[in-house]
Amino acid sequence: MKIKILSIITLSTLLLGSCGNSETDTATNSQTTIQVTTKAPATSSGNNLTVSGEIVAVNNATLSTRMMGHLNRVHVNIGDKVTQGQLLVSINNSDLQAKRAQVNAGINEAQVAFNNAKRDYERFTALFAQNSASQKELDDMTASYEMAKARLESAKAMKAEVDAQFAYSNITAPFSGVVTNRFVEAGAMANPGMPLLAIEAPGNFEVRATIPEMAIGQIKTGETVEVHIRSIDKSISGKVTEVSSSSSMTGGQYPVKVVLEKNEAIKSGMYATVQFPVVQTDDTPQLVTVPQEAIVTQGDLRGVYTVSQQNTAMLRWLRLGRSFGNEVEVLSGLNAEEAIIVEAEGKLYNGAKVEVQN
Repeated sequence: MKIKILSIITLSTLLLGSCGNSETDTATNSQTTIQVTTKAPATSSGNNLTVSGEIVAVNNATLSTRMMGHLNRVHVNIGDKVTQGQLLVSINNSDLQAKRAQVNAGINEAQVAFNNAKRDYERFTALFAQNSASQKELDDMTASYEMAKARLESAKAMKAEVDAQFAYSNITAPFSGVVTNRFVEAGAMANPGMPLLAIEAPGNFEVRATIPEMAIGQIKTGETVEVHIRSIDKSISGKVTEVSSSSSMTGGQYPVKVVLEKNEAIKSGMYATVQFPVVQTDDTPQLVTVPQEAIVTQGDLRGVYTVSQQNTAMLRWLRLGRSFGNEVEVLSGLNAEEAIIVEAEGKLYNGAKVEVQN
């Protein structure tokens, strides 16, 4: 009886184990395939150098003050249209008013002293001409007159300085435009150099980009280039207006500005891709870049996913270089012919089955 029971238990165990292995094999074989979108890295091959840049208004300003004081009122909000000379921010200037009164009193005192010194000087000059005053007396009167004159001029210069400070207590619009940012509220303390408002004149925009050393010699002011704006999916014409001759403050990149033709759909902050016409030679190193959003970061390592010959995701660690707007230069680890995964409908990992969408 015990032998029968043991046999039944053993047979049940074998059957359950067999079922478990079968389920595992089925789960392995039915691994979910992730739909992905791939893209070839951007390069500077052919007769064009492609770089990314940011669109900004040609005429823009961040307003600040040179004085310290509480903000009485901020007269505008983000999006408000302003005209040149319009009052934007009022800063408490009670201390300046007291200083102005003190300076005015000093001017009055210096004016009286100057008038008296001038009369004495003129009188002693006449007496000296009549031999009724000595040379020393005339020299003393001349010195007194010059000192009184200097004190009066100093008092007037101080008044001009105080009047100039009043201009920084009432911040006005330097040009007609639109308020794009507001950094402060009424009642806050303003400090010298602290940003208060940002305004820009709409309608005229430019792309600010950087050019690598290998091609800067071929970029000329006045040449026409093609600019593609991704957010509105349009390509428009632009003209190079500035080419910097130094890269000392930009990490080996040369800043350039490209003024865009007018288009109502353009807004500040949009990213654009600029194609500069250049002549490629065998000695010219090829610039390979990948989108910032495609980069995977793990600690200090950065890489991208590619698709293997077995249609699986393969993580490639890269050595990256300079940034060009939304693009990052690849120094090593990826060839220009290898497509990278830029979008995935699931979580990617090494060895994940993928299917490239057309």
